Amino acid sequence: MASKRERIIETLKLLKGLYPEAHCALYFKNPFELLVATMLSAQTTDERVNQVTPHLFSKFPDPDSLSQAKTNQVERLINSVNFYKTKAKHLVRTSQLLVLRHKGQVPTEVAELVAFPGVGKKTANVVLGNAFNISSGVVVDTHVGRLARRMGWSAHKDPIKVEEDLKKLIPKSDWILVSHLLIWHGRQVCMARNPNCQNCALIDLCLRKDVK
Repeated sequence: MASKRERIIETLKLLKGLYPEAHCALYFKNPFELLVATMLSAQTTDERVNQVTPHLFSKFPDPDSLSQAKTNQVERLINSVNFYKTKAKHLVRTSQLLVLRHKGQVPTEVAELVAFPGVGKKTANVVLGNAFNISSGVVVDTHVGRLARRMGWSAHKDPIKVEEDLKKLIPKSDWILVSHLLIWHGRQVCMARNPNCQNCALIDLCLRKDVK
């Protein structure tokens, strides 16, 4: 019988065939834009963030300009995202720190990224993986966590613990891509409610855990 790791690797092969176009859903042109977009995406859909960022970046295209912005200016531009007041403060302060500490450049170390207000490990992983192609960890959002539990890859609900489980089971070369694959599958087949198990290509490899 195949081991759990072998089943997961086989599952990844199937997912790559199903979703060859899987990629980060947030629109960005550079690491700074991805950092801002990811900070805005907390408790907010990617679609909503993608509607907001073009207006924000047309007004404040870089750390220097955003660092000099008034918080209420930023609030008006992002007020359709959840927790926009707190996020506006974090964006301005993070931009100030980028200018003061990093010469306006987004750092490429997890420890430096999580030192910014409003930036956690998940955001750091998103930025490093998608802007710099650095495999710093596995991004665990609601889709990734749900599928990891359903398929028996992790029994945890804490995203940090789920990430640690996935890092042990998934080859490092797939750490960046796996989250995109699971997100796409979670949106199209393995939905939060009424997952389409009967038409799922992964059914023979899924451990079918009865967890949400």
